[in-house]
Amino acid sequence: MRRSLSLGVLEPRPPGKRWLVAGLGNPGLPRTRHSVGLAVLGQLAQRLGVADGWARDRHCAADLALASLGDAQLVLLRPRRLMNLNGRSVARAAELFGLTAEEVYLVHDELDKPLGKLALKLGGSSRGHNGVRSCIACLNSSLSGPL
Repeated sequence: MRRSLSLGVLEPRPPGKRWLVAGLGNPGLPRTRHSVGLAVLGQLAQRLGVADGWARDRHCAADLALASLGDAQLVLLRPRRLMNLNGRSVARAAELFGLTAEEVYLVHDELDKPLGKLALKLGGSSRGHNGVRSCIACLNSSLSGPL
């Protein structure tokens, strides 16, 4: 698959595993709790040395960056849609990279948790989070995987 994102970020799949890590949020509203997923992805890209590698992709309506982590590749995604529509960007990127819902990880705020508290969850429901709900619907997922 030699399709380019707008700036040629897509390359043939390297050996090893690939995951999509999506930071959910509302673009244009930085420094708000609801956009913490976007901020976390920015920090993750910086720590992985790809902060200058973000490319806008019009097919996904998102910014994408590729990062290596051991023998795995991470596709970092920052949707450019409102939170309630983030799932469209996530599902389109998963499709472009040939990933299943089980290979998609979402980073998002959780009002039930204190600010700064991190939790990892495998499967489950959206618990009323509209961005997560959008991803579940667009990925046609029953959340048997990491989402």
